[in-house]
Amino acid sequence: MKKRNFIVLGGDKRNLELVNLLWGDGHNVRNLVETDIQTIDLEDYEIIIGPLPFSHDNETINAPFHSQELFIEEIFKGMKDGQLFIAGKIEEEHILKAKDYKINIIDYFNREEMQVLNAIPTAEGAIQLAMEYLPITIHGSNALVLGFGRIGKVLANMLNGIGANVYVLARNYGDIAWIENYKYSPVLFKELSKYLPKVDVIFNTIPSIVLGEEMLVYLNKQSLIIDLASKIGGIDFNAAKGLGIDTIHALGLPGKYAPISAAKIIKETIYNIIEERGI
Repeated sequence: MKKRNFIVLGGDKRNLELVNLLWGDGHNVRNLVETDIQTIDLEDYEIIIGPLPFSHDNETINAPFHSQELFIEEIFKGMKDGQLFIAGKIEEEHILKAKDYKINIIDYFNREEMQVLNAIPTAEGAIQLAMEYLPITIHGSNALVLGFGRIGKVLANMLNGIGANVYVLARNYGDIAWIENYKYSPVLFKELSKYLPKVDVIFNTIPSIVLGEEMLVYLNKQSLIIDLASKIGGIDFNAAKGLGIDTIHALGLPGKYAPISAAKIIKETIYNIIEERGI
């Protein structure tokens, strides 16, 4: 890839590492992950890379290392027509707003290669959390994975590899067939309450409530729930707290547990976007 002018704006440790990786590839890179933006002219850069997720409040860019808030509309106003802005998990309203400003905006988190590869550090981080909080080993434990999407598939495989008894909840009968093929134990939604009493740890990947109070009452009080789903997650956290069940809403695990690996995945996805679009 030819030498580019990048500016990396906001984000967590992943974006800090991304700056180093881009620089190591010979690009001109401006680090705005930690530096305030007042003196920066965004129009001077070919490509602006934002954070993953893009925003937590739909008003400001996710920039935990900045001393001041970065308002989304102010960033868009500072860009020129046709300038390329790439970030992850961008809400539709911001995509429409960027188009109003004639900005070429792309959400790299919608890319299949990004989501598949990002599932690996997510799953490893989830297992590390379980090892830190459980009073038992993962080996020999009864581990229930809710959902058999990208993360669910990777997570079930890793858990099986370290000796857990793996149960996977799925609705689709095609997924049930694959779960059986991999020698995991399939769980249908209508049968979930029968399995919950013997589970030691639950990993949720479904972004809608699966474990409400009516299901949580079946759980062993010594069990642990790790919710990996975005937004509201899949657990009624208030009900779980009232029942004395330990829960962790574990978001952004790649940035916390494997920022360099996560940054490499982001970098390669961005390179793919640039190459495909002939930019």
